[in-house]
Amino acid sequence: MTVRRHMVVTALLALASIAVAHADDVSMASGSVHFSTPSSWVGIMQVDGDPEVRVFQVPDPSPSAANTLARVSVTVKQVASVQDFNDYVSSTLGKAKNLKNYQPAEQAMGDQNTFAYTAEESGTPYTYVERYWFRNGHAIQLRCARPSASQAGQSWAATFDKGCKDVAATLNT
Repeated sequence: MTVRRHMVVTALLALASIAVAHADDVSMASGSVHFSTPSSWVGIMQVDGDPEVRVFQVPDPSPSAANTLARVSVTVKQVASVQDFNDYVSSTLGKAKNLKNYQPAEQAMGDQNTFAYTAEESGTPYTYVERYWFRNGHAIQLRCARPSASQAGQSWAATFDKGCKDVAATLNT
């Protein structure tokens, strides 16, 4: 390999490592919302403003990941009251119910602000879990979306689900 080619490859690898933001501790809404994510999750989108959104890709090591995107998003929206919070939750759930082949989960999630369902994205069945909190004038939504079946197997799905529960636990404090 020539020196010039080696320098170009080295520069591209360094640039790639900078471009991919790994998640860990995250602060939103001017510091009033905090949560932690597994360090293997990759921040792929950030929108500032109202609503403020962070999206993380959860790496799927299987070949099926070439056609799917396992992801977790946190959205924070300013709301003035509990009624506005309830309207926000109803609106986002209404959008979910319009997804192709929407089906609510048969199993209850344990609290009134957690919803699980399946639907299709580009012909692929996905499993979704959405959790909502009202805190300090903000509606907070945690949305976990993963392919219902991955070639990575059930252990990967269980790890994804655990990561989502762990983020929910840090948002719940």
